[in-house]
Amino acid sequence: QGKLVESGGGSVQAGGSLKLSCAYSTVTTRRACMGWFRQPPGKEREGIAILFTGGGDPFYDDSVKGRFTISQDSDKNAIITEMNSLKAEDTAMYYCATYFPVTWPRGARCSTQPSDYVYWGQGTQVTVSS
Repeated sequence: QGKLVESGGGSVQAGGSLKLSCAYSTVTTRRACMGWFRQPPGKEREGIAILFTGGGDPFYDDSVKGRFTISQDSDKNAIITEMNSLKAEDTAMYYCATYFPVTWPRGARCSTQPSDYVYWGQGTQVTVSS
């Protein structure tokens, strides 16, 4: 059984940039919904950037639209998320997660609900100071 390996994160001043990377440890040809969730202290976990490895437009939460970009690195079985113009409210623990949809009908979209995701990374802290 594979697992997710995260890298990136750290501390930065407001306006700065960071990059998160998440790789699935087992090479697979199965199409997956894969992305990032974050959980600020005392708040619920929320999906912020998610893509389907089979193609289509990624999902972005309104709070990160225009600032975060998620992309797929197929050679490395990984996703990369560039985070720009970071704000203090972006401070949170960030988790990579994935699930493999059984079916994918035309027009389908990846779930943004944490409960639908089967595999999770260990989390990486992002701290933005103002």
